[in-house]
Amino acid sequence: MVRVRSPQDLGAGAAFLLIGAAGAYFGNDLAFGTASRMGPGYFPTLLSWLIIGIGVIVGFRGLTIEGPAIEPIQLRPILFVVAAILMFGYLLDTIGLALTAIVLTTVAAYARRDASLGEALLLGAGLALFAVLVFVYALSQPLPAWWGR
Repeated sequence: MVRVRSPQDLGAGAAFLLIGAAGAYFGNDLAFGTASRMGPGYFPTLLSWLIIGIGVIVGFRGLTIEGPAIEPIQLRPILFVVAAILMFGYLLDTIGLALTAIVLTTVAAYARRDASLGEALLLGAGLALFAVLVFVYALSQPLPAWWGR
């Protein structure tokens, strides 16, 4: 009988196998080509088989090497991160990139139980400055830096 020694590795291996198999299945209709004349299915097919190979290795590792058990699902991090992502779509056009970055960093920081408001605001201000400088000014993306623009 097969004994699962690391449920986390076995689960990760199964996820890799499913993702790789889905990629290979959906990329099957695309022409593969050769290494010198790559078709549109060349990279997706190779990448899918590489992911399947990683899944086999990680899954085999879950059967041979001792590892931790699967932890119970924690809803707090999931809810705060999903809320931050949803807020991004709503707030970007309303209050601009700079304030959106500060608000979202603060909301996402509370996914941890020991979050500090001061740290979150400081990190958010740094990320806002970086995002505005890179995306609005350096890359000239059509994003509003502030509200009303």
